[in-house]
Amino acid sequence: MMAMTATRLEASELAGLAWFLDNANLPSADLAEPDRVFFRFDADRLVGYGGLEGGGADRLLRSVLVLPERRGAGIGHALVAALEQEAHALGVQRLHLLTTTAAPFFQTLGYAAADRHAAPSAIAATREFSSLCPASANYLVKAL
Repeated sequence: MMAMTATRLEASELAGLAWFLDNANLPSADLAEPDRVFFRFDADRLVGYGGLEGGGADRLLRSVLVLPERRGAGIGHALVAALEQEAHALGVQRLHLLTTTAAPFFQTLGYAAADRHAAPSAIAATREFSSLCPASANYLVKAL
């Protein structure tokens, strides 16, 4: 795989991310709200997106998406590793996520299934937890 670069999205670029998320049936209604940072990932061209939400030691891993034609080449692993490095640099101790389809993928990266009711209050209060993701979504956590 070619070298991958991450570029932080400006507010004006969130519509492009929303388009890809909507097409993948992932939440996009709250992208412009505070305490979120999203990245565009490029290797010879756009390969995916991902982001972080929240503040403090616990944050959500958000909107991880590899373009369909680029899947299966290890890009997802590299993309999540880059987001984990960014989170670590921000002092994050644990990343949390909800997924309806990708739990096995995230488990191969060290994320463990957890009881959704045991989520820290700052995580449980997010729109992702309270309304955007269904109650049936898998809740996973990873200590960094």
